[in-house]
Amino acid sequence: MADVNIHSLKALAIFKTLFEAGTASQAARTLGITQSGVSRSLAQLEENLGIQLFLREKNRLLATPEARELYEEILRLMGNIEELRHSVLALKEFGTSRLRIAAVPGLSFGFVPRLVATLLGENRQFSVSLDMMSSHEVQLAVESSHADIGFVTLPITSRVLRVEPWFTSEALCLMPQAHPLAAQERIDVQDLRDQHLVISNQPSISTNPLLELVARHRVQIAGKTEANIGTITALVANHVGITVMNPITAQDQLAPRDGVEMRPFSPAMEFSFGLAYRDDWKQARVLDFLRERGRSLLATYPGTVLDESLG
Repeated sequence: MADVNIHSLKALAIFKTLFEAGTASQAARTLGITQSGVSRSLAQLEENLGIQLFLREKNRLLATPEARELYEEILRLMGNIEELRHSVLALKEFGTSRLRIAAVPGLSFGFVPRLVATLLGENRQFSVSLDMMSSHEVQLAVESSHADIGFVTLPITSRVLRVEPWFTSEALCLMPQAHPLAAQERIDVQDLRDQHLVISNQPSISTNPLLELVARHRVQIAGKTEANIGTITALVANHVGITVMNPITAQDQLAPRDGVEMRPFSPAMEFSFGLAYRDDWKQARVLDFLRERGRSLLATYPGTVLDESLG
């Protein structure tokens, strides 16, 4: 495309809608234009680019590899435009740029909010947004520039992100104070026999690690309740069952009045977390601050092992 002007930008917007819709008729309905207008725009875009974006097969359009690459570039462009919009608004309102954080649920109930509080305590000029999402969604948000930094569950792999391992923790077993297992100093996987388990219903490529563990050890449980990670400790406190979970999440959610006991669990189930950001994110001072304060905060959580990157 020799020149980028209002017409070429409009053609790219039509292409994005067409790529997502899959048919010219659906794209036309979404955009509120005629189907012939969509087809003309696509033909003109292909001519200007000198590449074929779709293969025509009856009433369907099959995206070429070049179309997929162009679509990804448009998404990155939209992320940059959104980043610019937020920066302008923040500069107008706060006199500085906005820090956008995405974090996995396991760290979003206490640890990350406490980290944000220390950051704002030092520098109120920051405008901070915090979104809770799955680790995969956090990765996509940072890769697409919709978030500046992301707290993720490790391991992850990315060609465009730097990923700093921060810490590893061992799971604890949680149960009501009146539960028979509360009398034990340590809970073994065999102790879960005939128990009702409360487990996370977060989507995962594999099955739930706790269910995998009991199956591997041939432990027959009485049943299970699947719940959002934000309600698991409350279900345990209300005697629905017992659970095995990340101790940081448990400590952040529980209060003394909940009457929940935490015990070491074997065999060890480890959870590792880290910080992800783009190579081109230049806020080195903010990163140094987060590392330093993160190290201090993690010292208040028993059973966490810091990675060397945090000292």
